Amino acid sequence: MRIAVDAMGGDFAPDAIVEGVVMATKELPSDVTIVLVGQQPIIEDLLRKYDYAGSGVEIVHAEDVIEMGEHPTKALSQKPNSSIGVGFKLLRDKSVDAFCSAGNTGAMHVGALFSIKAIEGVLRPAIAGFVPQLSGASAVMVDIGANADCKPEMLLQFGEIGSIYAQYTFGIEKPRVALMNIGEEEQKGSLVAQAAYQLLKNSQKINFVGNMEGVDFFRDKADVIVTDGFNGNILFKMGESLYEITKELGLKHDFIDKTNYESVGGSPIVGVNGNVIIAHGISSPLAIKNMLNLAKRQVESNAYTKIAQALS
Repeated sequence: MRIAVDAMGGDFAPDAIVEGVVMATKELPSDVTIVLVGQQPIIEDLLRKYDYAGSGVEIVHAEDVIEMGEHPTKALSQKPNSSIGVGFKLLRDKSVDAFCSAGNTGAMHVGALFSIKAIEGVLRPAIAGFVPQLSGASAVMVDIGANADCKPEMLLQFGEIGSIYAQYTFGIEKPRVALMNIGEEEQKGSLVAQAAYQLLKNSQKINFVGNMEGVDFFRDKADVIVTDGFNGNILFKMGESLYEITKELGLKHDFIDKTNYESVGGSPIVGVNGNVIIAHGISSPLAIKNMLNLAKRQVESNAYTKIAQALS
């Protein structure tokens, strides 16, 4: 297994990225190779700094860097030799099994669509987030930011894609799918939510359990939470804020620790022909290490090919 990582992407790159990679090499099996993509002399210096002398890391040189504030489409076309551009070339050519970055989220999303492309039949690829549950499990929330405006048909497909992802990545036989809404009753919500409810309810491909309210977000009412990227992003970031708030208040609990963005480390783009994981721009070495563990699990699950088979 070969997992490519954008060494230059992120607020604390390349230091935090390389340190996280070195941490991950101590946990990952020996048959997993991490391919660091970026400016080779800088990466080599950092590997020496963090005392790495193993054989589980390779470097692929990429001269340019797409900065956080750059326009995604323009940057990718003007900087084909950027770390994100080169990373997607490796993924497209199947030289690596996954590509991960804490860099420009828009460039990662556009890069995925331009290089490995959306799975045939997918209306819009989405970003999936992992929501910790009081039971100790995690729910998959789709979408958490790629599609701010969604038609009912897109929400139906998010439920179907999320269900396949949860089944193969987490081993849940019949994932429970719920629609995030302002009430449990069937007729509640916006016109889009009401129409989506009917589509989800009548789908033979999923185990739809109805609407879910915000009060049940962490209460293990579903394995897959369906929402548009606008509300999903707000909910997801509000959930992540719990860790920092409780830390400031001097409170600690195992469940709250799981709301820390570092605990999972990244969010996959689902609905594309490959394994792409986006990490927080503020990613620490611990977050990068955990992102690589997620990437390994996702490659092993082969979820994207299962999604393609289900839609063919």
